Amino acid sequence: MEIIKIIGIALIALVIIVMLKQYRPEYAIFITILTGVLILFLVMDRLTGIINLIQTIQSKSSINTQFIALLIKITGIAFLSEFAVSICKDSGESAIASKIELGSKIIIISMSVPIISGLLEIILKILP
Repeated sequence: MEIIKIIGIALIALVIIVMLKQYRPEYAIFITILTGVLILFLVMDRLTGIINLIQTIQSKSSINTQFIALLIKITGIAFLSEFAVSICKDSGESAIASKIELGSKIIIISMSVPIISGLLEIILKILP
């Protein structure tokens, strides 16, 4: 089970970080980043499977391919920004974390405008 690997890696990293913070606190953030990247690589196959499933569903339906691509990109931005925000908060930089959150929200909203306008067009066609 992959979750056991993820939890094991996280717990080992946690012990290393706690020990490092006593003697070399500047190296603890590197272990945090490395652990996060390692966990991302572990779940990459699952993410690829989800993207392939979404593309299969899209090819069988009449959903616009641009919308599916935008949804995948928006989801990726959300995951990556959450990862960066967590790292910033772990290192005590909550001000930078809040700026990343704000920037990612603005980017996500700007990228979702075509989807929102497409939905509004569909709603307007349905309404009398």
